[in-house]
Amino acid sequence: MKRARVLLGDDHAIIREGVRRILEPHFEVVGGVADGRALIAAVQEFHPDVVVADISMPLLNGIEACRQLQKSHFVPKIIFLTMHPDVTYATEAFRAGASGYVLKSSAAEELVTAIQEALRGRVYVTPLVAGDVLHGLMQPPQSPEKAAALTPRQREVLQLVAEGRSAKEIADILKVSPRTVEFHKSRIMETLDLHTIAELTQYAIRHGIVGV
Repeated sequence: MKRARVLLGDDHAIIREGVRRILEPHFEVVGGVADGRALIAAVQEFHPDVVVADISMPLLNGIEACRQLQKSHFVPKIIFLTMHPDVTYATEAFRAGASGYVLKSSAAEELVTAIQEALRGRVYVTPLVAGDVLHGLMQPPQSPEKAAALTPRQREVLQLVAEGRSAKEIADILKVSPRTVEFHKSRIMETLDLHTIAELTQYAIRHGIVGV
């Protein structure tokens, strides 16, 4: 019987290697990447059945990567393996299209179960947050109105700014001009009513757009 193909996304090599060892007896691990943009590219290259990814990844966080993958030609099942027990992260993950949510503090067998459930077309939530997630999904999205007004490209720029990247670096990453980056940055600050890069960074950390 053909084994399901799994792609790993985490910016810590030691985590990727540990997860690989957990999963290889059960699945074919086709690769591992360290950031959200590489994750999207690897999905298009390897066509995995399942992606196991962290939320806090550089260049593009896991939830934004999940949103982008839902619009692509090939959409794998996505399981988040994260340190965040906060129900806000979990509900946003499922609203973005995730099939599972497992904490890094969970037992190794739980990740295997989550992948198996996703392959059966079901959703898996770690019991540690399941009740709160169900309640959260039944409520309207809690994102502040200002944050909800940001476009996907503006959220990308916000993350890269918060990571300390220059306008030229961001332009190279997004394949746009530095002037376009500055325009987006200006609109972000106007929308969020923030006035300094430090305030933008604090906002991005607070809302899980960038890790700490």
